Amino acid sequence: MVTAYEIGEKAPGPETLVRIAEQLRFDQGFFEGDDLEVPSAEGTSFRAMSTMSARRRDQALGAGALAFALSSWIDDRFVLPKPDVPRYQGVDPETAAVAVRSEWGLGDRPIRNMIHTLEAQGVRVFSLPQECADVDAYSLWHDERPFVFLNTRKSAEHSRMDAAHELGHLVLHWKGAARGRGAEHEAAQFGSAFLMPSGSVLSRAPVAGTLRHLVTAKREWNVSVAALTYRMHDLGMLTDWQYRTLFKQISRRGYRTSEPNGIKPESSQMLAKVFQVLRDEGVSKFGIASELGISLDDLTESIFGLVLTSIESVAESSGEPERPSDRPNLYLV
Repeated sequence: MVTAYEIGEKAPGPETLVRIAEQLRFDQGFFEGDDLEVPSAEGTSFRAMSTMSARRRDQALGAGALAFALSSWIDDRFVLPKPDVPRYQGVDPETAAVAVRSEWGLGDRPIRNMIHTLEAQGVRVFSLPQECADVDAYSLWHDERPFVFLNTRKSAEHSRMDAAHELGHLVLHWKGAARGRGAEHEAAQFGSAFLMPSGSVLSRAPVAGTLRHLVTAKREWNVSVAALTYRMHDLGMLTDWQYRTLFKQISRRGYRTSEPNGIKPESSQMLAKVFQVLRDEGVSKFGIASELGISLDDLTESIFGLVLTSIESVAESSGEPERPSDRPNLYLV
């Protein structure tokens, strides 16, 4: 019966619709409104697609559909940076990373906040739900706007590299979905070169290359010790023997899952400012969820780990949220 509802062969009766809404924790109006735009699996950058279950894939894509709706809702009320992500064809990842840095005026200096950097160039960054904890990240172009979905429950260093990796897909694989090991390797090379420019690493990374020195040096670029080890080997600063030895030490000490000398998680500057304005206008998180016809939990999952400030307000208990009369201009600095 559910399949018949989903493919449009049958429609649930009023009582059945009420029960469905209650069980799925959605407002009944959600099922009576327009269909949401769901990301296409063919147009996304899922890693290890061949081993990912259909259920996990659909959960991640469902989160993307809710993020599209939230992004559109925000666009109707705020003026945000327009997308400015270069799209290259037939360019090797290292050159592409250098070119993007040049176009964005970053030079060789370390990127202090990867999420802020993406948002300043019009990239929409959202969080994956808890059910997708085993999904690293994914990205896609939607209506000429780049989206990146991050697993914000990972370490800050790994999340930064995931963001740079997905930027690589947006830049290099914009004509279609990134598929196979080749595309993933290209995105990994791009992300590594984007966060750790060759000139910067060659001049500042420790010559000794011991694990103790790398754990200290990685804070220069705010990357994981494994990522810095990989980059130094890629640039010829570590021999194959040193590289293998270091990774054995990294694995033995548990540094692949518990990052030493860690950094604070990054947050979204754009979402924080948007929700601060909404709170000042008397619009609560509950009110936003109601307008979108989604549950409060689903809204929270979309921004989990990205917004540090509370967005609750007195409007939480005052009924219908008040809508701003103007569209505030929002600028990222």
